[in-house]
Amino acid sequence: MSATAVDPYAARAPAAPRQFLHALNPLSKVVGVAPAMLLLVFVRDLATPTAFLLLSSVLILIGARLTRRTAALLLLAVPAGMAVIGIGFSLWVDAARVDDSAAVLQFGGWTLYAGALEIGFATGLRLGSIVVLALIGGLTTTGPDLVRASVQQLRVPYRIGYTALAAFRFVPRFGHELAVIRAAHRVRGHHGGRGPFARIARGWGYIVPLLAGAIRHAERVALAMDSRAFGAHPTRTERHLVPFRARDWVFIALCLAASAAIFIIFTF
Repeated sequence: MSATAVDPYAARAPAAPRQFLHALNPLSKVVGVAPAMLLLVFVRDLATPTAFLLLSSVLILIGARLTRRTAALLLLAVPAGMAVIGIGFSLWVDAARVDDSAAVLQFGGWTLYAGALEIGFATGLRLGSIVVLALIGGLTTTGPDLVRASVQQLRVPYRIGYTALAAFRFVPRFGHELAVIRAAHRVRGHHGGRGPFARIARGWGYIVPLLAGAIRHAERVALAMDSRAFGAHPTRTERHLVPFRARDWVFIALCLAASAAIFIIFTF
C-alpha cells in the first residue's frame, strides 16, 4: 500500500475561498513584500509609506481571517504607534534644520515647526508601513508551515528547521506550565499576600518549578526525536507538503509590480 502526502491547502481552500492569503505558500508572502520593506527604509516622503500602508491594510482586510485581537492590532495599535512615534521624533528634530518652515506650536523659546512634524510623521509612517507589510505573512502563516516551506523549497536542512521549530514551541509550553504552577500555588494557599513586593516574591517562586518542567519537556522531546531517527539521514520524508503553485508566482509578480509602481509614482 503506497502512502500519499497530504496537502493541507487542498482541504482548506474550499472552506474559505475569500481569504486567499492563507492558501499561499509562506515563502511567496515573504518574497512579495521583502523588497518594498527594504526600500522603505530609505524613503523620506509621506506619500510612499502611506500608499504602502493603505495597500497592505486593504490586502490584509480582504485576504486574511481576522480575529478581534488582530483587527485591534491593525486598526488601533498600529495607528496609535505611528502617532506616538511621529510626535516623538518631531520633538527630537533639530529646529535649526527646519526653522524655514511654518511654526506650529511655541512655548517660550521653544518652537515646533511644520518641517519637524513632517520628518517625524514620515518616520512613523515608514515604520508603520513596514510593520503592516510584515503582517501580511505574519497573520496568515503558521510556524510549522514556514519551516516546511523552508525545508521543501529553500532546501534548508531539516535538522536546523525542525530543531528551531521544537525550540519555538517551548514558548507556549512555558505559558501552560506557568498557568499550572500558579493554579497549584493558589490551591495550596501560597499566594504570599498582595502588593508589588509579594508579586516579585511569587515570581521568584515560579523559577524552580518552571526550570524543572522545562527540563522534563526537553527530555521528552529529545526521546521522541530519537525514537523517530531524527538526524539519522540527510533527508526526511515529509508528511505534509507545502507546495509552491502558480498562484504564488502570480502573487509575487503582483506585489513586485505594485511596489515598483508606487515607488515610480511617488519617488521619482
